[in-house]
Amino acid sequence: MTSFVNQLPFTMIGTAPTLCMKKSDLKLQVAAAIQACLDKKAEELSILEMEKGSGAFTDYFVLCSGTNPRQVQAIADEVELRLKTAGVPPAHVEGYKQGEWILVDYVDFVVHVFSEKARKFYDLERLWKTAKRLEPSELKPKTRSKAAAESKTKAPKTRIRMKTKASPAPSSGATSSRKRA
Repeated sequence: MTSFVNQLPFTMIGTAPTLCMKKSDLKLQVAAAIQACLDKKAEELSILEMEKGSGAFTDYFVLCSGTNPRQVQAIADEVELRLKTAGVPPAHVEGYKQGEWILVDYVDFVVHVFSEKARKFYDLERLWKTAKRLEPSELKPKTRSKAAAESKTKAPKTRIRMKTKASPAPSSGATSSRKRA
């Protein structure tokens, strides 16, 4: 008989549960965090996909800036709220009170929300320059087009060939340069 704990989709490391998720689920969560940042008017959004051998402790960094401490906090709040609603609480949040650099850690990805000054000072993009830069659209799930979905569900249509009247021959008696077969 298997224990209930063995059936859960996470493992216990220390006291914090670590989710074992599919890559597509991870991309959806990162995309939700990005959208939360954008909805709160975050500036200079940057997504870094960390290389496996780089020594990085996570798969993705989402970096963005706010113009003042309140906006920095609002961006971090929205990311947390959006992901908690989806059932994904952060493992750790740091720097919230100061509002200069808020780090929201989701284990498989980390959201960094900076003030403009802190962003320039720490320059994480330079520090992790070997990381692959991604566009937000690269994290969205690929959906089939409506036409492709409909064509698989509906019976194939038969083509009807319509007869068209042949255009009359030129009246000037000039011959066409095309040969008829």
